[in-house]
Amino acid sequence: MTVPERTADGGPHRDPAGWEPIVGAIGPKVREVRQQLGLSLQQLAARSDVSAAAIHKVERGDMVPTITTLLKLSGALGRPIAYFVDDAGHSAPVAVHVRAADRPAPPADWASSAEGVTAEGIAEPSELLRGGAVLAVVEPHGTSGDTRPLRPGEEMMMVLEGELQVEVAGERYLVRAGDTLHYPTDRPHEWRNPGPEPARAVWWMLRC
Repeated sequence: MTVPERTADGGPHRDPAGWEPIVGAIGPKVREVRQQLGLSLQQLAARSDVSAAAIHKVERGDMVPTITTLLKLSGALGRPIAYFVDDAGHSAPVAVHVRAADRPAPPADWASSAEGVTAEGIAEPSELLRGGAVLAVVEPHGTSGDTRPLRPGEEMMMVLEGELQVEVAGERYLVRAGDTLHYPTDRPHEWRNPGPEPARAVWWMLRC
């Protein structure tokens, strides 16, 4: 029989790596409670005296909150601090609800060299869900640039207003309002707005 190691105070020793799931669950728990209460990032920031940008980073897992920050958030959300650091009996929500006021920036590798484009994320990949989506307005002569990164996966675009000229692996398409175009992202691909009016489109992305 293997006897578990003990700490100086007699408690069982925990592998530091064993804490990673607990730390990684803090952000989703904060987002879950905030959304249950119907609070925007800005409203929670006002309640907790923690900046909306910091809360967003915590929820995304880009920042581990200090004990002071976690105390402020737990107080503002009406939950004991143990709720956010206890790994017993908690499961992440099945669905991800992104409120209009909380839409994130598009993925950095979606169209990093785009010009004349205003975009925001409307879905982000997670441990459970692999898909992502971006909503964008492309001004006349706006373009994705010719340096879109190649990566395994797929992308499907749907033009809602206007039209976009798309090139995929040397093939050219004129995608008008209501049209869709589905293509692999491991091949060269770029798009631009050739028309005199802004174009509005949605991109759905699946990364392998």
